[in-house]
Parts: sequence; structure tokens; C-alpha cells
Amino acid sequence: MKTTRIIIASSVFTAALSLPGLLHLKATQAAEPAKAAKAPAGPAAPTGDCKTFGAGKCCSADTTMHLTRQAVYSACGESDATFIGEAASKDLFTCKYHFKVAGESSEDTFVRVYVGTGKEILSKPNDPFFSYKKVGKVWMTDKARSPKAAAMSAANTGLYKAGKGYFVSVLASTKVCTRSEVARLAKSLK
Repeated sequence: MKTTRIIIASSVFTAALSLPGLLHLKATQAAEPAKAAKAPAGPAAPTGDCKTFGAGKCCSADTTMHLTRQAVYSACGESDATFIGEAASKDLFTCKYHFKVAGESSEDTFVRVYVGTGKEILSKPNDPFFSYKKVGKVWMTDKARSPKAAAMSAANTGLYKAGKGYFVSVLASTKVCTRSEVARLAKSLK
């Protein structure tokens, strides 16, 4: 039951991190119905020569270039010995790096990278559930704004970085990366 709550909390936390960018993207698209917007190119096809997690697929190089597995190793103290595998989402814009942590479910021990695109990207997250603090050029979750969000914040730490025409959102399990390690990981976001 506890694992289910953590998975649900992680999903809600992930959605909360991605929601501001997606809402802004939809508002931008709705504001310009007359213009024929050129769709952004999809991510590059995965190479297929990776270590996959479960039935997952290899992640797209267009996603992993924003946060490499080696950057996670360096910042979070992980290695090939603890790396279980990666899993791409169906749309290839999300990549999860899964790690082995003693006594924990491998479903809950991950670092997730999501890359969103759009014409106008928010310079900082506008999240009703969490406050953020600046760590270099990256925004990191700071405090939960409700008791339910506090449970999510205890299980995961989020990062957000805006780029020109894209944003990168990272969700790191506190079982893999402590908050101080996630602050170091923020320096590796591209």
C-alpha cells in the first residue's frame, strides 16, 4: 500500500512539474489559431544499444543529451553496478533511469527526465503545489504548499530549466539522489 501511495505521489509530482509548461504551450497554441504552426521535430529514434529497464525501450538521444546517465552517476553517487536500466516513454520525450537501492522497489528508485517544447516557454515554474528556489540557472523544488504535496516532496525532488523553445523537467527519487545531490545534478542540465 505504501509503494502504491509513493507511485501515485510521484505521478502527481511529475504532473505538477510539467503542468505549467503544458498549460502555457496550449494557451500559446490557442492564441494563434490562424497561423499554421510548424510542429516541432520529434526526438531522434533510440539507438537500441542500451540497457533497458523491464519491457522499456532505449531513450532518445534528444532527451538524454539534457541529462546524461553519467551526470546522474557523478552527482548522485551511482554507478554501472547500481544502474538497472533506462525506459523511454511512448512519445520518447521522457526517459527514466532506474537504480538498485537495497530494500526498495526499482519502480520507485529513478531519475526521470522530460523535455517539453513550445514557442513560448515559462522562464520559471508556475506551480500551485510547490515553491521553487534558484540553483544556478535551474529551478529546484523548495517547499510544499500543502500537506499532500509535502509527502510528494519527501519522496522526490524536482528541477526545471527553461531553454529557447524547450524546457527540461527532472524528477529524482530521494532514494537515489538526496536534495544536496540534486542541487549538484542541476549543474549538469543542458
